[in-house]
Amino acid sequence: MLVVDHTQERQARKVRKGNLFLAVFAAFAFFVQPVRGVRVQAVSQHDKPQLPKSQVPDLGRPTRVTDDQPVFSFDEYFLGRWTFEWEAPEGVLGPAGTIKGSIVYKRVDDAGGPFYEAVTTATGPGGPITIKESIAYRKEGKTAARWITDSRGYSYQQIAPVGGDLGGYFNLYYEGSPFTLKGKTIRIKNALRLTSPLRYRNAVTVSIDGGPFVNYGSAWFEKNVSGSTR
Repeated sequence: MLVVDHTQERQARKVRKGNLFLAVFAAFAFFVQPVRGVRVQAVSQHDKPQLPKSQVPDLGRPTRVTDDQPVFSFDEYFLGRWTFEWEAPEGVLGPAGTIKGSIVYKRVDDAGGPFYEAVTTATGPGGPITIKESIAYRKEGKTAARWITDSRGYSYQQIAPVGGDLGGYFNLYYEGSPFTLKGKTIRIKNALRLTSPLRYRNAVTVSIDGGPFVNYGSAWFEKNVSGSTR
């Protein structure tokens, strides 16, 4: 009787089945992996906050000296939370040292109205500081005005023309009303230079008893792009 050994044939079939399984698995991984990558990329792009944009209109051509100055939008630029760190000099407003904190700009009326408020909370060498501002901005007149109350013991008014250029830079030059502090008559000027949608510089000069305005330091303010106002 002839006995046939099928051992090698069975081993060959196992090898073929194993190779087929590996081929199917590789094909599945090839098609699934890109889909997973697209999903992760889509989620990460969705979670990424939208950055503020320049307020300069795209004219589709180089700017000309005869082009109108772009109109500044207070809402698009200021609304939200900004952080800063200020190296203040020794002076009538307080001791020298680092003032670090944040300012939050909010609208106080319906969209399209001219009224806003800003609250600064900071810590300086003399302790905690709170500054409250009531702001009015007249877009058509390119003018901003504000009433400022400082927890260090003084209040004053300011008014500023709002200027800009075709390169996208805007400036607010605030002139301040006189107020009395520690027996002296003080006036404060603020020059706000809005150099980008995410940063502006606030330079301060101070006059005492009618004297010349002298440098009182400056600070860069950086916007919180997450949109939080806390």
